[in-house]
Amino acid sequence: MVSAEATVGVATAEAAGEDRGMSEPIKVAVAGHRGKVGSILAAALAAEPDIEYVGGIARGDDLAEFLHAKRPRAFVDFTRPAEAMHNVLAAVAIGASPVVGTSGLSAADIDKLETACKAKGLGGIVAPNFAIGAVLMIHLAEIAAPHFDAAEVIEMHHATKLDAPSGTALSTAKRLAARRGGKPFSHKKAEKVTLEGTRGGEEGNVAVHSIRLPGFVADQEVIFGLPGQTLTIAHRTTSREAYVPGVLLAIRKVVAEPRFYRGLDELLGLTGD
Repeated sequence: MVSAEATVGVATAEAAGEDRGMSEPIKVAVAGHRGKVGSILAAALAAEPDIEYVGGIARGDDLAEFLHAKRPRAFVDFTRPAEAMHNVLAAVAIGASPVVGTSGLSAADIDKLETACKAKGLGGIVAPNFAIGAVLMIHLAEIAAPHFDAAEVIEMHHATKLDAPSGTALSTAKRLAARRGGKPFSHKKAEKVTLEGTRGGEEGNVAVHSIRLPGFVADQEVIFGLPGQTLTIAHRTTSREAYVPGVLLAIRKVVAEPRFYRGLDELLGLTGD
């Protein structure tokens, strides 16, 4: 016969065990940990008391061996599009929630990753930008979009950035156009073009211009125009530490619930979803 005291003792021990499990640090791995962003993230993760940074993976390393040895709960990827999908799908397969900042993934890639996460009951996120200020810039620009006749986006990045325009700029243009509903922006094309590409690319009647120069990290301006006035909404980045708060927020969120996010704005409560 088991006494009431013993039963209570067992229940208390089990509860204590659950509390310990819930309070265990989140194991996090980083793909691209030697890169410009990844190296900063690795150092930041190692300094967080509720996170256990289990290490980084680079091109040429044995990904399968790393994942099975480290068993991360979250897998952060800041690599290249050609590598990222292989990395994060392998991470999802062993139960790690993906946090993807790699730009250049196709809509089909993101759909595939979301399907994989749902099949495993995992949360995940793919975001065009993890800088909180950049996300707020886009949100404010969306508010302004219905009230102006024309808009252009200028993005300025470091000279070694691989893609142009940036994922953030392209996402911005698409979202601004969507906010116009059935009334597109006006976009003035030059009658005479003496240098091809001067007016930038075009997405939804929003011109997008890319600048690549040493000295920049990741800046963007959205310029709206009406007769007699303009409105500029700008975000400046002084270092890649700008991505750290957003990545930390994303890690904690995706390991806490099995939901897939397509942008940091959803985590900040800036959408109607």
